[in-house]
Amino acid sequence: MVLFFHGAADAGRKFKTTFICWTAITQLTHHGMLFVPIGYTFGAGMFKMDSIRGGSPYGAGVYAGDGTREPSEIELALAEHQGKYMASIVKRLAQA
Repeated sequence: MVLFFHGAADAGRKFKTTFICWTAITQLTHHGMLFVPIGYTFGAGMFKMDSIRGGSPYGAGVYAGDGTREPSEIELALAEHQGKYMASIVKRLAQA
C-alpha cells in the first residue's frame, strides 16, 4: 500500500507535484501496489481557505516557500490524519 506526502515551493509547483504523483500512481499500479488517497475524510479542515496550505484529496502536502516556512498546524494535522487513515486501511486488510 502506498500514500503520498508532497511539498511545493509555491502554488504553481503544486500542479507539477500533483502531476508527478499521478505519474507515480500508474507506475505503482503496474507493480500491484494499492494507492490509498485520503479523499475528503479530513472533513471541514480540507475546505478551510483562511490561509495558504498544502494538501489535497490525493494526500497531505506542504507549501515550503523559500525554505523558511514551517508546516502549518493544518498541514501537520492533515499529515497525521493521513497516517492514521492509512493505518486503519492496513488494519482492515490484515483482518480480512
